[in-house]
Amino acid sequence: MDDEEDLESLGEKLYDLIYPKHADMAPKLTGMLLELPGAVIGQMLQDEALLTKALDRALAALQPDSSKPPASKADDGNSVSSDSLGEQLYDLIDLFNTGHTQKITGMLLEQNKEAVRQLLSDPTLLEEKVKTALKILEDCGQSQEETGVSDSLDKDEAEALGETLFGLVQDIEPAHCADITGMLLEMDSSTLQKILSDRAMLELAVQRAKKALEGTLS
Repeated sequence: MDDEEDLESLGEKLYDLIYPKHADMAPKLTGMLLELPGAVIGQMLQDEALLTKALDRALAALQPDSSKPPASKADDGNSVSSDSLGEQLYDLIDLFNTGHTQKITGMLLEQNKEAVRQLLSDPTLLEEKVKTALKILEDCGQSQEETGVSDSLDKDEAEALGETLFGLVQDIEPAHCADITGMLLEMDSSTLQKILSDRAMLELAVQRAKKALEGTLS
């Protein structure tokens, strides 16, 4: 009930800000922006520039560029384009103000196009993936001195987790599976458990670790 009241209150505040600028489309635009995470909406209510940016994107989504020819079925599979999906994803991720918009966008674009489209249409899923990707970035940047799985779990649990992770990493990246498993085990256990239960995020973490590893080897 509280959530419904909060959403209604946010909606009223958003509508009051949008109406003077876009009277005819205020209800539609308000509804679109209310699909964003609550924290982002709260930021927009306090930051007019952020609100204007979000409204511009919503308007662009409602009014696709009619000068472009419609994509054919073949184009849809190949070129609906990664550039176009990447730009849309970048714009949405930018609203989270993580400070790592470009890196997180790149990580999420390593998924297949269908998964990316799902992120564009599901704000809750996108928020979850952004948080996990941000955690992966932070944990991959930790030094080995910082707390990892071995510090937060007992020896048997850490060993079992390591074996499970090794098997999954070997399936994705057999060439460097031992090194990558070791790098991922430096993450805290809650993040690791999360990526173990989400194949797409595990693949992102493996690719991220592989790039970091290649950087140290080159």
